Amino acid sequence: MDIYEEVVRMRREGRRAALATIVTSNGSIPSFTAAKMLVSEDGSILGTIGGGRVEADVIAAALKTIQREKPQTLDFDLVSNPGDDAGFLCGGELKVFIEPIAPAPVLYIFGAGHVGFSTYKIARMAGFEVVVVDDRAAYANRQRFPEAKEIFAADWEETLGKLALAEGDYVFIVTRGHQLDARVLRWAAATPAAYVGMIGSRAKVATVLQKLKQDGVPAERLERVHAPVGLDIGATTPEEIAVAVTAEMIAFRRHSEAALPHMRDLRASRGRTREKSETVE
Repeated sequence: MDIYEEVVRMRREGRRAALATIVTSNGSIPSFTAAKMLVSEDGSILGTIGGGRVEADVIAAALKTIQREKPQTLDFDLVSNPGDDAGFLCGGELKVFIEPIAPAPVLYIFGAGHVGFSTYKIARMAGFEVVVVDDRAAYANRQRFPEAKEIFAADWEETLGKLALAEGDYVFIVTRGHQLDARVLRWAAATPAAYVGMIGSRAKVATVLQKLKQDGVPAERLERVHAPVGLDIGATTPEEIAVAVTAEMIAFRRHSEAALPHMRDLRASRGRTREKSETVE
């Protein structure tokens, strides 16, 4: 099977992998420059870069690349560390580049008002596929969101009953009121979505979460909610808020350690976040 065809098929099916390529070599190595190996999430491979310890190390690194969606480069010195070739009669050097192969993440925006619209534009530019959900056809329509993956403009309960989120999906809740936010959050917290964020001031967030707890929503489901959502950049306009929200989603996706102290989720904030003013949708 051709590696490139498999890459296209995996992306189409929403599967993740990593592609390892020998980009430079010097001397005798167990393969050749430009040799490729595709590593799936379960550790299975297509192609080879020569086998032995080098290939085993690359597979281990590729699995981390899949998880973090960050490329990396590995250097192997089979002269100074002959054990790296696991018995091959090699004495060269090689550099292996490992790049993530992943489908575009899908972002569900619940609320097609000003902030939702701006977030749609910024997130699209950042590589997200966007699904727009609202109960107002005047807001949620193809004319306003021409590049949206899907648009739902119907009763909230009807739409929520149709949606089936995947583990790698993102949710941004920015409806026009507390009650709608709470309704969507109750549903979203029970999905396998990777990221769930909700807009609002700390006071609003506390009120919504307290109500959901009183209604019996398990605390562990709410602990992963990013609220108030967005990196704290002092955003005030819909466009600025969209930048802050998208930046946080990117940081979450890329496992950015530098951004972790600024992630505004329940576990990390501890009073550190500034109150964000309510946005009228």
